[in-house]
Amino acid sequence: MVLETPDVLRQLARSHRQLAELKGVVGTIPNESILIETLALQEAKGSSEIENIVTTEDELFQGDATTAQFSSLAAKEVHSYAAALKLGFARVREQRFLRLDDVLAIQATLLESRVGLRTLPGTVLRNQESGAVVYTPPQEGDEIVRLMGNFLEHFHADDESGQLDPLVRMAVLHHQFESIHPFYDGNGRTGRILNLLHLVLHGLLDLPVLYLSRYIVRNKAAYYHHLQTVRDTGEWAEWVLYILKAVEETSRQTIVQVHGIRDLMQSTKHRLRTELPRLYSQDLLNNLFRHPYTKIEFIERDLGVSRPTAVRYLEQLTQANFVKKVKLGRTNFYINEPLFKLLSS
Repeated sequence: MVLETPDVLRQLARSHRQLAELKGVVGTIPNESILIETLALQEAKGSSEIENIVTTEDELFQGDATTAQFSSLAAKEVHSYAAALKLGFARVREQRFLRLDDVLAIQATLLESRVGLRTLPGTVLRNQESGAVVYTPPQEGDEIVRLMGNFLEHFHADDESGQLDPLVRMAVLHHQFESIHPFYDGNGRTGRILNLLHLVLHGLLDLPVLYLSRYIVRNKAAYYHHLQTVRDTGEWAEWVLYILKAVEETSRQTIVQVHGIRDLMQSTKHRLRTELPRLYSQDLLNNLFRHPYTKIEFIERDLGVSRPTAVRYLEQLTQANFVKKVKLGRTNFYINEPLFKLLSS
């Protein structure tokens, strides 16, 4: 099995360079929850879209996971994905490893169901257009458990031996997971969450904010083509190159977004201190950038203030053009329009 061809090695250098730059840039945002609540949600949206679960940016940011209030079923599923990603990230950060139980918890959070690993035969993968069977994954429950053990062993393998670059290993692991197809549903989304957790586990990122699914959404046919080509021919190079290019391109795009968020935060902070000095606090600034669509309840929760105080804050912010007030149904949202535009680009 040839993995690190000359083309792969050249691409590896570019991918690592962009990923390292992203890791550094992410550290310039002092409150990590801002990036987790915005960029991680973008990754959730993109990864779900690959599975034809499509929501709009507006629906996405109107959602309130704390109270389980969403404007569409798709938005609810995307927020469940984000919750699963955050759960996995918390466990990797705390434990520095993932057990099979952790992977099961990630998938259960994603689907809001605890069905667990496949135990019944009959699962096949079909061509989305023709319906023809293109791949039959392992069928026996014991075999799936064994293969997941092997997957997790390689997921944690260190790189001191120099045998395989961690980004190449991530590409191989993603293919392995999708080919095991351990669940009845949610395999693709769970596998893409594990990609980001692998990057964090091996120190290539500190936060799971790489919008990797953006590339896959835009190159969806190639994603499935290269997955299947490895199964049909055993040739890995094009699949590995595909994943490495995704890392390079989305790292570059994410860097631009993080720079944009940082610059917007700095300019908003300066304006708040100048125009609304009595209102300014770091907690308020963080709220406006954690929630592109903020609302009274978010201000109450994040700032620990009463509802009348939250209403007064938001009305002052509206009058000073820091946010735009929009009534949707019975809820007033206060939109940070520059941030929303940046995240939607």
